[in-house]
Amino acid sequence: MNHAQSFEAQRGRLTGLAYRMLASRADAEDTVQDAFLRWSAAKTRQIIDNDEAYLVRVVTRLCLDRLKSARARREVYVGPWLPEPIADPETLSPQSHAELAEDLSFALLLALDRLTPAERAAFLLHDVFETPFSEVAATLNKSEAACRQLAARARKAVAEAAPSSKASAGEHERLLSAFAQAATSGDLAGLKALLAEHVVTLSDGGGRKAAAINPIVGADNTARFLLGVARKFTPSARRLQPTEVNGAPGLAIYADGELDSIVAIAVENGAIAALYIVRNPCKLAAFQTR
Repeated sequence: MNHAQSFEAQRGRLTGLAYRMLASRADAEDTVQDAFLRWSAAKTRQIIDNDEAYLVRVVTRLCLDRLKSARARREVYVGPWLPEPIADPETLSPQSHAELAEDLSFALLLALDRLTPAERAAFLLHDVFETPFSEVAATLNKSEAACRQLAARARKAVAEAAPSSKASAGEHERLLSAFAQAATSGDLAGLKALLAEHVVTLSDGGGRKAAAINPIVGADNTARFLLGVARKFTPSARRLQPTEVNGAPGLAIYADGELDSIVAIAVENGAIAALYIVRNPCKLAAFQTR
């Protein structure tokens, strides 16, 4: 196996790590490509003992560097920020048996985003990618004890943000189907019945498309907001299509034949507890050709 083939065998796992760190597929791919160039140079100098450990370390450190500039950009971001949705989560598998290995939900990504970069890295490396704390410590230039504390704080925060009951794909599909029907028919009561009392709606237009500047809280406020948006389009100009968003059932909304937004939901106790609406066109590349 040559150098390029050896790296390609690691690409999916590395991109999965970078996406979970950065919540952007585009940034993750750029980071992995940068890591490839550094790895290639190091291989030429024959200074690598363990390819996998070296690549994970480089990708993590590159992500930590990117997060510094990302936080600065976030300060001037217009309205709520949401992760870049992906259509092919299976390509970003960490290839581990960890409990959260296949979870790429918006709820988890937003919980990770609220952590410090070091907490996020320690948690992902150990709890999701099953990296020994000795290697986590070497990657973060911290002691093993400090990395254990970082991961423990992150683990607690992620657990607190998790829904009290995990919904099945079937429940997601049922709620989304009823949601689409109520929204397109203008059924306010029917829409409210699908929403948790304290549902939170986040709409990300990134300043490029119209979106709610602040989170919308409550079933009545959310239902009225959604129906208000729906009324801006004639039924013939609007289409809601089921799709997979970050490994769970979601919706692609088309207006006048063009992809307008991607919708993901979080379900808790049989109701929609959160709605995530991504309208920023810079984040919809994965769904443009579907």
